[in-house]
Amino acid sequence: MRTDESPQQQTLAHEVEAAAARIADSVITSPLQISERLSAATGATVYLKREDLQPVRSYKIRGAFNFMLQLDEDERARGVVCASAGNHAQGFALACRQLEIRGTIFVPKTTPKQKVERIRHFGGEWATIEISGSTYDDASALAHRFADRNDALLVSAFDDRRTIAGQGTVAVDIAGQLETHPDAIIVPVGGGGVIAGIAAYAAEHMPNTKIIGAEPAGAASMIAALKAGHPVTLDNIDRFADGTAVRRAGNITYEIVSDLGVDVRPVAEGAVASEMLQMYQVDGIIAEPSGALASAAVGAAGSGRPIVVEPGATVVCLVSGGNNDFSRYPEILERSLVHEGLKHYFIVDFPQEPGALRRFLNEILGPDDDIALFEYVKRSDRETGPAFVGIQLGAAEDLPGLLERMESSQIEIERVHQNSPLFRLFA
Repeated sequence: MRTDESPQQQTLAHEVEAAAARIADSVITSPLQISERLSAATGATVYLKREDLQPVRSYKIRGAFNFMLQLDEDERARGVVCASAGNHAQGFALACRQLEIRGTIFVPKTTPKQKVERIRHFGGEWATIEISGSTYDDASALAHRFADRNDALLVSAFDDRRTIAGQGTVAVDIAGQLETHPDAIIVPVGGGGVIAGIAAYAAEHMPNTKIIGAEPAGAASMIAALKAGHPVTLDNIDRFADGTAVRRAGNITYEIVSDLGVDVRPVAEGAVASEMLQMYQVDGIIAEPSGALASAAVGAAGSGRPIVVEPGATVVCLVSGGNNDFSRYPEILERSLVHEGLKHYFIVDFPQEPGALRRFLNEILGPDDDIALFEYVKRSDRETGPAFVGIQLGAAEDLPGLLERMESSQIEIERVHQNSPLFRLFA
């Protein structure tokens, strides 16, 4: 990251400092905890910045309060509106209730039920929820339209300097919690608000700290913007990491990230799912997909992770949120197994005769392999019948042997790859 920031970035750094003082009574200084698991894996000292422990379980509370605490009486009387995938809405709703400002919140239909219920809890009678659209960007368009028609003030989730400065106060915390500045801070990226604020502050106050973004590979709008030289709208996105699944990076955030030369890396959604499971099972942390992005990106050389951490370095990973719906865990486990090479799908054209399935199990499956899915309808008017079969391996390296046994079998078997519509139908 470049440190020769412009006067505009220097001003933003000062705005971040002012925001830290302004919101001090509304947020907590979230813990900075060493991750024994990631430290052992990398040989570095890896900290987790636990923004999932904020009152609304995400860092978004910082930007919402910094924005709304600066409104004058006339602006408050106009009312406020926002669009959110869920986390910004919770900070916004809490600010509406505590500051007694009428607010309207637009969230997409894909917002997890858990987040919607928490929004209602925090906003009480001061915040109205409108559930509409398929993505955050759809909700954002509706919020802009509402603001124009009702003269309400739009509280951006990421593309406003007040929001950016508030979210950037995470860096102020980190600077005060460590005796020396870290070598790197890994930050999840969606619209770009928190990484823009952290990068602007770090450029002036932590010039030797590298800020690196971790963006979901299936919704890499900031990476696309940096490549194109301007924000672009993605045609399709993977909504798994809903808190960072944004079709288009912010205009202001893009300028800051681009001007400061911030490095942003894509992280596979399957890797995020695996990291969520590790955080839960090993660390006892319930992270939402976007909350696991930063730590999912970090690994030692040869690990295949997009961000290689040098032994002896000090690294901070931002756990941005912990609003995860428990009902999503089957999907999380599925994505993890597929990403780790442990689960595979096939079309098996079974002979419609007694013992065909038994031969398949005996001749093709290895001793540690298991049938995880079997979809089959028997038809009496045909010699063979296709079945959709999911196989879970004992180890990823068992796959070549499985494929070799399938190739030598007299049963016709076709592998279903991840880009197939049939794969997405069942997996």
